[in-house]
Amino acid sequence: MNGLALNDAMLLGWALALPALATLAILRLDRWPNIREAVTLIASVLLFAVVMALTTRVLAGARPELHLASVAPGLTLALKIDPLGMLFAAVAATLWIVNSLYSIGYMRGNEEPRQTIFYACFAIAIFATMGLAFSGNLFTLFVFYEILSLSTYPLVTHKQTPAAMRAGRVYLLTLIGASMVLLLPAIVWTGLVAGTLDFRTGGILSGKLGDGALALLFALFVFGAAKAAVMPLHRWLPAAMVAPTPVSALLHAVAVVKAGVFTILKIAVSVFGIETLQTSGASEWLVYVAGFTIIAASVVALHADDLKRRLAYSTIGQLSYIVLAAALASPVAVIGAALHIAAHAVSKITLFFAAGSVYTAEHVTKISQMDGIGRRMPWTMGAFAIGALSMIGLPPTAGFLGKWFILDAATGAANWFAVSVIVVSTVLNAAYFLPILTRAFLRPANGPRQEAPLPMVIALTVTAAGTVLLFIFPSVPFRLASMIVGG
Repeated sequence: MNGLALNDAMLLGWALALPALATLAILRLDRWPNIREAVTLIASVLLFAVVMALTTRVLAGARPELHLASVAPGLTLALKIDPLGMLFAAVAATLWIVNSLYSIGYMRGNEEPRQTIFYACFAIAIFATMGLAFSGNLFTLFVFYEILSLSTYPLVTHKQTPAAMRAGRVYLLTLIGASMVLLLPAIVWTGLVAGTLDFRTGGILSGKLGDGALALLFALFVFGAAKAAVMPLHRWLPAAMVAPTPVSALLHAVAVVKAGVFTILKIAVSVFGIETLQTSGASEWLVYVAGFTIIAASVVALHADDLKRRLAYSTIGQLSYIVLAAALASPVAVIGAALHIAAHAVSKITLFFAAGSVYTAEHVTKISQMDGIGRRMPWTMGAFAIGALSMIGLPPTAGFLGKWFILDAATGAANWFAVSVIVVSTVLNAAYFLPILTRAFLRPANGPRQEAPLPMVIALTVTAAGTVLLFIFPSVPFRLASMIVGG
């Protein structure tokens, strides 16, 4: 192994080690909250630096690898970076910084209990996300996927109210149940048929199974990755909204739901292969399931008065754009899906940051209570407006990019069902976001001007700016997305 390869492997190891070490330090610093939170911020910045260094190498053509352990013959914990994993890791590492800053303001502003456990579990979740993003095979992916589920359970149940505990049960039973009953058998079946669990460009299943068996196996993977919230395995996501807003941001933007759609896209590209999915028709059924999820979630969001519930169902619909793209199984669709992972992350975290700021400053949770709030909280609701426009898919916001590529792929394939889903859902997105903005900015303000604590306002301003900058300067995510299908 030459010096450069060794350096790459060391960087890859540090990408996992930093959040793991941060977890231990946070637990030891329970009595010193200022130092504890400084450690969280420092670890997030260091991880960002490591991930950016790795991104530079991947863009230059490197594919860093690191062997962690051999569990049994044919079962190894191994890391290997590819462009899709690099994109996912870059999104998570970037947003950990702003989410940590936001969390400091939120947790202190609302005097939340058990803050040390919160920051520690958050760091473990980032550790799991890095491992998931950099998995070199299905076994490694499964291990980190489960760690992510377990580490986020205490965050969902953070308030420890009866509602939070019920939500936690739904959360854990759905995610662990689906992965054990569906995802794990799919992995075992793949290993038996393909003779390997390694991810490979072009897939490992070509010529191994008939078309019907391929379609069934793909269904096991899709529904087994219940973090993607494809209906009917979606109820855990709105149920989990009882958690503090920084947790909602983790679930919707930084890690959890992105882990679900990343898993589906990764399996489509590196287990089945785009060409195999196209020729076998194994993913055709998923176009209709994803389309139904998009429209149904949008209709539910349209009638939700609770702001976080509306945002939760918006997430369910937006995730299925990515699933729809995977089902279309074309290079253009895959590029669109990858871009939408990044765009949705930065846009949706902005929306949840804004929702948490409104709750912290005004103790408002219902849309019907938001009259004139944009006049009282202009920074917060200005950022919310940018995130909302991105979810609708309007330029100059990042949400336009991925949706445009997915629409282009659907049009190119003459899949008019997919085209109609994208068009109708865009109208529905506007129908449930624009009334919030008109209520916030065009109705009279009742009360003095008041923003949330400064760390929260800084965080949501940064992510709102990122939503626009990602549209203006999309070169890095676009190059990574293009490399997914270009080798």
